Amino acid sequence: MPSPWTLLITLHALAAGYALLFGAVNLLRRNKGSAAHKILGRIWAVAMYVVVLTSFGIRTIDGGFNWLHALSVLTFCTLTMGLWSVRRGNIRAHQRFMTGSYFGLVGAFIGVVAVPDRRLPQMAIHDLAGLTLWVAALALTAGLTVAGLMQLRPKQVLSPSSRK
Repeated sequence: MPSPWTLLITLHALAAGYALLFGAVNLLRRNKGSAAHKILGRIWAVAMYVVVLTSFGIRTIDGGFNWLHALSVLTFCTLTMGLWSVRRGNIRAHQRFMTGSYFGLVGAFIGVVAVPDRRLPQMAIHDLAGLTLWVAALALTAGLTVAGLMQLRPKQVLSPSSRK
């Protein structure tokens, strides 16, 4: 079994879990540009930056870097460009960069769970109850966050005559 879960690895895994969930919700929502979309997008972007930055502290068994670290560099760039694009009003570029960043995360997740010696597959074999609890807690807290954000109502624009 791999070495124990360090604080860095735990933070990385939690942020990745939230990024997977929040990213899927935001991509699947129809109401782009709403307050909920923007808040969820900010939470997702922070989670993605945490995933990217913590990845550089996680090394391979021999202490080096691998393809996942190269993906982290690419994701840092695409995430930053996506945020920069939306600030400049280029929504099409924002959509492409953020969608690419999300699917890069999905690819990294598949790469991690496909390798039997990594922590998550090992946890599924040796501590299924612990993994189930971890996933349930992640899903519950993310679900409550999304449910709360869905309660936000679009700002009502007041006409000049109704402001009096």
